[in-house]
Amino acid sequence: MAHQPFHLPERQALFSTDSRPDAPPEGERWSTWDVATHGPTPRPDWVITDLGAVEADLGILKSGKEADVHVVRRWVPGTERTTLLAAKRYRSADHRMFHRDAGYLEGRRVRRSREMRAMARRTNFGKELITGQWAFAEFDALAKLWQMGLPVPYPVQLDESEMLMEFIGAIGPEGPIAAPRLHQVRREEADLPALWVQFEDLVLRLAEAGWAHGDLSPYNLLVDDGRLVAIDWPQIVDVIGNPQGFEFLDRDVANVCSWFARKGVVVDPEDLFGRAASLAASSEF
Repeated sequence: MAHQPFHLPERQALFSTDSRPDAPPEGERWSTWDVATHGPTPRPDWVITDLGAVEADLGILKSGKEADVHVVRRWVPGTERTTLLAAKRYRSADHRMFHRDAGYLEGRRVRRSREMRAMARRTNFGKELITGQWAFAEFDALAKLWQMGLPVPYPVQLDESEMLMEFIGAIGPEGPIAAPRLHQVRREEADLPALWVQFEDLVLRLAEAGWAHGDLSPYNLLVDDGRLVAIDWPQIVDVIGNPQGFEFLDRDVANVCSWFARKGVVVDPEDLFGRAASLAASSEF
């Protein structure tokens, strides 16, 4: 399986030249672990929680309308303990607005009516609340889905508008190599029927819990050594609680089924949607 290349910056960029007394001995900043909300336990062995760890931004992996994703290296100076993380940084309310956010936010509630009104009117305060909701919603969704054993990146931590999560990919001779998106995979490079089975399982297990991804497509499904991994979860939809929930579920199924069908895989989107809708309707979550 081919991975899309992502190269490390020049080595000197990984080490700090900051002369401030509180600057880390290496890297660009101290680990932000102690000031963040943490992911679920038990944590994977590769998660570094040491307060003496340092971090360096290795560059941007993906730029989007709502957020940018960077690759961050976290390591403990003087040891061989190091890991790569994907850092999703949500744009401020002045520089982004989530696509079709009103539809996705239906079924979500905040406690104070003042906050609900601000969000509905898209005031500056309301936009900031929406930004916070998106960041927390994605982190919370990843935590629950990971605990269910679904194929999603492990959410390491959330600190205001930055979420650090598992980097899906490999380490090549020249640095990190991000796993390709499904739409980049050629028929001869992968076992497409096996990936289709994994997609079916993802949709049905989500529906059984009462959820739909809400924006699923071949662009937010990664293929990591034959394993399908779903990313981009800020808009996760409560199928029953959201008035458009079944429409989002239907679109998720149709988007990905169309890609598989074009690649020659025999699919039945109506059957898959019917099974998923039935599971969601009877969900007890």
